Amino acid sequence: MDILERYHACNSCMNRRVSLLTADGKRHEGVIVGVDEQNVYLDTSGTPGYQAETLSTKRKKARTSGFGYGYGYDNGYGYGNGFGFGGGGILTLALFSLLAIALI
Repeated sequence: MDILERYHACNSCMNRRVSLLTADGKRHEGVIVGVDEQNVYLDTSGTPGYQAETLSTKRKKARTSGFGYGYGYDNGYGYGNGFGFGGGGILTLALFSLLAIALI
């Protein structure tokens, strides 16, 4: 899947809850709140105890919560520079790193 296909796939899921798998094996859940030519912006604030889950932590069924910040990119579309407790907030992911996207 090339960048253009990833861009259109993310746009078609705008404002919907998704699960994204990245090239480094991490799974991210949240609502897509923005997409541009290079990045997808994922709001993880609605995901209780959010933590990027790697394939190895999924196998072990280990889940931990923590305190973290998710920084976004503000280009005038109403998203960005958000941060939250428990790792929630706006997470910026590079389109080229996406392997899969699924509605949840």
